Amino acid sequence: MYFREFINFPLVFRNRTGRGLLQIPVNMAKAKCHRCEEKCGKSKVTPEELHRLEVGYKSFLRSDSKSLLRKYLTKDVFDKLKYKKTAFGSSLLDCVQSGFQNPDSNVGIYAADADSYVVFSDIFNPIIQDYHVGFKQTDNHPALDFGCVDKVGNVDPKGDYVISTRVRCGRSVEGYPFAPSISQSQLWELESKMMAVLSDLPGELKGTYYPLSGMTREVQQNLIDDHFLFKEGDRFLQSANACRFWPEGRGIYHNANKTFLVWVNEEDHLRIISLQKGGDLGATYKRFVMGVNEIEKKVRFMRHERLGYLTFCPTNLGTAIRASVHIKIPKLASNMNKLNEIAEKYHLQIRGTSGEHTEAQGGVYDISNKRRLGLTEYEVIQEMYHGIVELIKHERGS
Repeated sequence: MYFREFINFPLVFRNRTGRGLLQIPVNMAKAKCHRCEEKCGKSKVTPEELHRLEVGYKSFLRSDSKSLLRKYLTKDVFDKLKYKKTAFGSSLLDCVQSGFQNPDSNVGIYAADADSYVVFSDIFNPIIQDYHVGFKQTDNHPALDFGCVDKVGNVDPKGDYVISTRVRCGRSVEGYPFAPSISQSQLWELESKMMAVLSDLPGELKGTYYPLSGMTREVQQNLIDDHFLFKEGDRFLQSANACRFWPEGRGIYHNANKTFLVWVNEEDHLRIISLQKGGDLGATYKRFVMGVNEIEKKVRFMRHERLGYLTFCPTNLGTAIRASVHIKIPKLASNMNKLNEIAEKYHLQIRGTSGEHTEAQGGVYDISNKRRLGLTEYEVIQEMYHGIVELIKHERGS
């Protein structure tokens, strides 16, 4: 298996241009067992952590969970991984505790830091292959390729069906662990770094940063009215310890036109978002690419040579792009078999009006690409474009 071989070599992250490699030495990339702390100087799994893991796993096995974690966390895999910790000091418990506490999860696992994808590869690898259909453990994610942004069109030129369009991505900043393992001082440091970067964005991207901590009621209400304000995480994220020290170190940036946003330390280090009313995917994507490129001039993003961009959730690897529309399709909504058939053909994900874990209201759905890993950024956008056009075609002809 790729990762088991990879652990014998340095762990390398590369930025988009291929310059400025960050290399983690072999002795840091290797997982250490709880018995060798004196020898290697790494932290060990404490008796309390081990007890919580064992109790949680036994309870999890008794549940009726259908999650990918339940499918692949066999007793052999559990016993192999339960003593290991990452270079950032994260344990298996940090990755699986949300899945243990929420057996109704679809996936059930998060990465506590970038090293988790290597140290706990025996559980991450099969889950990644299962979720990202077609991406085998021997495959490598392609190099970044935004393609020709001017060739991306409007999915709904007449404006009859698409309410709004959004393209966003998750990005992790090199040198920092993910939400479950990040400290309060690291949150503040990362926020300060990003405030400086965002303050220098040019032209159409120029805007204002609003920290959540100490936010006035007036600013808060304005962000709520614009549907920009993110809230503390749901029970899945809470159980994963992704909301520690809330709201410290977190904030929202948006440009003057309110078409470009950056969320700082929400679920991932960064969520870079381009959005606008209507179905002009081309304009939305072009602004998104411009924003990502400008930020990456100042910040090094974590990119794995096999898995692409690394984020907190293993469903959001590779391009880490989610391109979505809010679309009115009441006729197709009454024929879910047809809707699901089209979605499956074009690898689309169907969510309720307000996103994941919500219901559709008035035939309005949030529909996005499902595939992120194993194809380029441009291919992600093109696949989503053709899928939405097909949905509109069937809605109009129903």
